[in-house]
Amino acid sequence: MATKQQFYFDEQAASVAVRFFERLLKHTKGEWAGQAFKLMDWQRENIIRPLLGWKRADGTRRYRKAYIEIPRKNGKSTLCAGLALYGLFADGEPGAEVYSAAADREQASIVFDEAKRMVEGSPELGRRSQIFKRSIVVGNSSYKVLSADAYNKHGFNAHFVIFDELHAQPTRDLYDVLNTSTGARREPMMAMITTAGYDRNSICWELHEYARQVLAGIIEDDEFFAFIAAADEKDDWTESETWKKANPALGQTIKLDYLEAECRHAKNSPAYQNTFRRLHLNQWTQQETRWLAIEKWDQCGDPLDEKLLKNQVCFGGLDLASTSDLAAFVLDFPSEQGEEERHVWLPFFWIPAENIVDRSRKDRVPYDAWARDGLVRTTPGNVIDYAYIVADIIALGELYEIREIAFDRWGAFQVSQQLEGAGFTMVGFGQGYQSMAAPTKDLLRLVLDCKLRHGGHPVLRWNADNLVVSQDPAGNVKPEKNKSREKIDGVVAGIMALDRAVRNGAALRSAYETRGIRYL
Repeated sequence: MATKQQFYFDEQAASVAVRFFERLLKHTKGEWAGQAFKLMDWQRENIIRPLLGWKRADGTRRYRKAYIEIPRKNGKSTLCAGLALYGLFADGEPGAEVYSAAADREQASIVFDEAKRMVEGSPELGRRSQIFKRSIVVGNSSYKVLSADAYNKHGFNAHFVIFDELHAQPTRDLYDVLNTSTGARREPMMAMITTAGYDRNSICWELHEYARQVLAGIIEDDEFFAFIAAADEKDDWTESETWKKANPALGQTIKLDYLEAECRHAKNSPAYQNTFRRLHLNQWTQQETRWLAIEKWDQCGDPLDEKLLKNQVCFGGLDLASTSDLAAFVLDFPSEQGEEERHVWLPFFWIPAENIVDRSRKDRVPYDAWARDGLVRTTPGNVIDYAYIVADIIALGELYEIREIAFDRWGAFQVSQQLEGAGFTMVGFGQGYQSMAAPTKDLLRLVLDCKLRHGGHPVLRWNADNLVVSQDPAGNVKPEKNKSREKIDGVVAGIMALDRAVRNGAALRSAYETRGIRYL
């Protein structure tokens, strides 16, 4: 690896880059339309000058990759457009191939179209180029738009690549193809400019973590440029000081009153909280849309004395998932019909015992610790033995008055037959909007009003923090396992149990209504 002594800062090159932006480019939209592209201080000093001013001993550019992560509305698209045009017009690379890449052609076109308007508004650049619908040509160099269908992108010889919204890339294919296409260039540049995402199995998360470690000095990579503007995980996301920390263009391209309104929306709608934190504070979240604010969930976590629930009326929800995954059964104990509405959830979980330690390490989920603490029950082998679940539920039926058990009719038919044979009333329960919409909204209402008690069960809390919902045009919502990054089976089972409890009411009051909650 090259040593730090082999690099030097070229003041002239940095000044040329700044002048290219400020003298040749103009804004094309909003209140600054038609005005010179005057770089904001943070753009000039933290990105343009260091990125394009540092050189190697041979005079070529030091940095070959740049990872720039900033929240929305901080001038990302105009900065991307300016960088792409710099690579096309000012780099002096013969036959330069410059590309705007993104998850789809429409997203990639946002930066290209901005650059196209800049060229059209610049007499100097316009005279040197030919402008087409999806390309700008300067001599034998060109700037084009690409999308994520990487299978047909081989054979390119990229010089300068702008990767917009890298977090939205469905796979790493396009990144790998373009990255390997720069090998024949003397001083190539791959600039990834993105907001934070939520998929931690993505190329964007991989580069985010790499950039973070480069900035922290954990990894030494003299060719990798990193700039991340974001709130820390422990920062109060509702405070204006946090917004200033994450948004370097606050008061310029993004207004304080806009963030205040967005924050109010996020406070009033837990489903919007992660969107606000990801897009406006640049925080990587657990999932795309948070339905339950975890701090509200935690407020419902007062300890429970399970002895007080003995012989009480309850309703069950059973989610078996697959034979190799977490299975969940939740009992909902409602208050008596006509009284103040309260619900107590008592969850039970099962997982295969084989390879539980390796699986805990791989998935970074403490299944082994949960099993030792009795929070998850294990069954022998590498798949769940449903006979154990049936036996456990039959035993629970001796302790509690289980009126009905809702089950996913597509995933638990055989188990439901066995439980029905043991005397339980089994109710098939669909996983679509028709069945799930009402109890899912009921769950949110109960959590926000602190009318649900779940005892702070760690596995159920993990499920709640993972929960993602989808929404149809009519505003109906339902849990979405395919979009959730981790397991949500306990919450799904609880929602099914809640549905049966709400629909049927209870003939007896919960012990927590008649005797109060006893704290352990």
